[in-house]
Amino acid sequence: MAFYEEAFPKAKHIDLLLGYFSTNAFKTLASSFAEFIYNGGTMRIVTNHYYALRDKEELFERVNLEFEDRVIPLDDIEKLQRTFSKIDHHFFDCLRYLQKMNRLQIVPVMFNNVDLSHSKEMILSDGKNWISTDGSINFTTAAILKNSESFEVNISWTENTTFNARIDQARQKFDDIFKGKHEQYRHLKSDELEVVIQKTGKNKELDELLEDSIEFNKNTTYGSKVAALIEKKKKRFDYYVADLKGLPRFPFRDGPRDYQSEAYEKWIANGKSGVFAMATGTGKTITSLNCLLNEYNKTKEGVYHAIILAPTITLVDQWEKEANAFNFDNVIKVSSKQKWESRLATTLSTAKRIPTSFVVIGTYASFIRKRFFKYINQLPIDTIFIADEAHNIGSKSVMSKLKDLKLERRIGLSATPKRIYDPQGSAAMESFFRDSEPYTYSFSMEKAISDNILCQYDYHPHLIELTAIELEEYVELTKKLARLYIPGKQSLEASEIAERLLLKRKRIIHKAENKLPKTLEILRGRYKNQGNLLYTFVYVPEGYVTNYADDDDVTEANEENLRIINQYTSAIGSIDPKVLVNQFISGMKDRDEILTQFKSGRIQVLASMKCLDEGVDIPRAEHAIFCSSTGNPRQFIQRRGRILRQHDDKHKAVIHDLVVIPDLSKSGEGSATYNLERNMVKKEIERVMYFASLSNNPFETERLFEDVCNHYDLNIYTIYNELQSP
Repeated sequence: MAFYEEAFPKAKHIDLLLGYFSTNAFKTLASSFAEFIYNGGTMRIVTNHYYALRDKEELFERVNLEFEDRVIPLDDIEKLQRTFSKIDHHFFDCLRYLQKMNRLQIVPVMFNNVDLSHSKEMILSDGKNWISTDGSINFTTAAILKNSESFEVNISWTENTTFNARIDQARQKFDDIFKGKHEQYRHLKSDELEVVIQKTGKNKELDELLEDSIEFNKNTTYGSKVAALIEKKKKRFDYYVADLKGLPRFPFRDGPRDYQSEAYEKWIANGKSGVFAMATGTGKTITSLNCLLNEYNKTKEGVYHAIILAPTITLVDQWEKEANAFNFDNVIKVSSKQKWESRLATTLSTAKRIPTSFVVIGTYASFIRKRFFKYINQLPIDTIFIADEAHNIGSKSVMSKLKDLKLERRIGLSATPKRIYDPQGSAAMESFFRDSEPYTYSFSMEKAISDNILCQYDYHPHLIELTAIELEEYVELTKKLARLYIPGKQSLEASEIAERLLLKRKRIIHKAENKLPKTLEILRGRYKNQGNLLYTFVYVPEGYVTNYADDDDVTEANEENLRIINQYTSAIGSIDPKVLVNQFISGMKDRDEILTQFKSGRIQVLASMKCLDEGVDIPRAEHAIFCSSTGNPRQFIQRRGRILRQHDDKHKAVIHDLVVIPDLSKSGEGSATYNLERNMVKKEIERVMYFASLSNNPFETERLFEDVCNHYDLNIYTIYNELQSP
């Protein structure tokens, strides 16, 4: 039965060449039959099962067959109907629907004019691939559920020429029989059969057929394996019925993953508030919207209310797509690029009088502005507040607005909830969501990889030395920072100066001159071995710091960043004229088209800076070069997650990481810069260990850094353990 339950729903067309079949067989497979109908399937049946009563006795005298199911007496429809159960009628309801939609053809035949055809062949197609079967199994309940049966299965998506030859032969044979061209088969009249379907089957719509199938499956008495299959179908039927009626439903037919359902249950247990600390690529957006869906399903009025905050306009647009996938249809986007106020005011006014559903999606920058915030406390009290990249909540500008928020249903989403270098902001964020580590629900990247939610990856770090000029500038900036820092006596002015110096020093690491030659070396080597650079992503060094709470339309198009990304793009494009490389930066109007061309392979390399750090999906990316060093765990964790997203044609990812170190030959323990260099190297190793620890080849990293660690008296595993400590 498992074969039919899995194959029927996926098929778009089914041909059956059968000696006989029973209504009970279709009863057994009612759920898959209805699902096949929903998916637009068409069916042709060639069989000698349908005979008038005057032919029946003669037929069964000639052939010694044991039928456990009723034979249909076509000349006595009223008597036939009285013997039917509800599910028998359901079978004919389905047949009538297919017939009404011109998606069913049945041809009764005789074999050699006198004999009963005893074929048991089936051909299925999903529009691209083919399956053919031939064997002992009859299309009856006993054969499907009880008997020990065997049958041959041939599939078209292999290089096995025998399989494909058998499929072609089966298709040709069926077409010849169906069209009356096969010399061994004679067509019988189908008039009586058509009358039976019309008079016995009720004229039902598709959603009614699906709901009938759900009801019948509730009363199943099959074994545990079959019951598990039926439960799987039940989830899909819920999707189909809701979709037909335009109701909110989970966007995938098999329903939420187990961990997404678990996140909802834990959110409920925590008083409908909490943080979902989920690795990039594990579906945080869908997990939170599933909470909204579950809450909607509990309401008597059938309404949903949500407000969602995201860092950028790009993410607002992405959230809109995800909400629409759930059939949440009243989505109001709030950002500097939208005319939203009139629609939001009308919606909230209407919601006070009559049940009205809505999903408001805005940026953090819009949220803190008076124009938008004046509507926040007009939201119904059952509105769910969802904060995407929830670490942004901890900023002072956002928290100042949240302190008086009346909405108690809260979800914070982040792969890295902690605000690096900002313990006060982290504490404020946790207090707002009434949560703390390990948080209401956590789904680590290690678990995501082991559960095949994210793909496995190889990690190759490369040592990049600072030039003498770069090291000199780095040391000078560090000395200035040391003079500014006096514990307990820092002035606001000194803090602002220190922040500028820190950013300037960070840019030296980001834009180390030797990164570009190493990037080209890596790409040329791969091009030489593979003949292409398909699905490659390059994180180009940047020097621009984003504050999403102040600006929801951050652009990377400042003069410095444009110069750097143009330099990298031009250099990569010079590897070979066949290599098409494209920039991918915020503010571009054709971003979606660029991603489409990247997925198709037309664009082989994408070069970007920060615009993919939060929320943009590039599942087709297989190879990545991280030229942009960063000491912020959030950035490199998110960047790794971008590359590890699953794709059907992607078996693993490959990450190259350019790690900046001083020139060891010019450094020693007694030198004036030794301690400064040691701290810089330690920060780089922190990132390296985040990457290496979950890779397929962690020992490569240990060997590469052995001399560096010995030089600076560092232990690579001690550093990693420190990172794991709370």
